Amino acid sequence: MILPKPVEFLGSALQALRAFPDHARREVGHQIDRVQRGLEPDDWKPMTAVGPGVREIRIRETNGAFRILYLAKMADVIYVLHCFEKKTQKTSQADLELAAMRYRDLMRERTS
Repeated sequence: MILPKPVEFLGSALQALRAFPDHARREVGHQIDRVQRGLEPDDWKPMTAVGPGVREIRIRETNGAFRILYLAKMADVIYVLHCFEKKTQKTSQADLELAAMRYRDLMRERTS
C-alpha cells in the first residue's frame, strides 16, 4: 500500500481554496487525494510556463471554473502553489506569475 504524500500549501493558496464554494472545495479535496495516492487527477494539464513538473487541476462547476496549480514531482510532499477561480478563457498573467514566483522560491529553498 502506498502511503499518501502530505500536502503543503504555499503563500495564500489554502486561504484561496477555502473561499471556493463548498462543492468545488470538496472536488478539489477529492482530486488532491488522488494525487496523494499516486493517481492522476480526473482533469488536468501541464503548466510548464509556471515551472517544470507543475500541473493544473481543472474543476468546472455551474457557477464557475476553479484551478489548482501544484507540484507533485518531489518524493516527499505535494506543493500547492496557487488556487484561483478562473474568470476568463485564458489564465491571467497575474495568476501565472504568482504561481511561478512561488515555484522559484520553493526551488531556491529546497536547494539551499
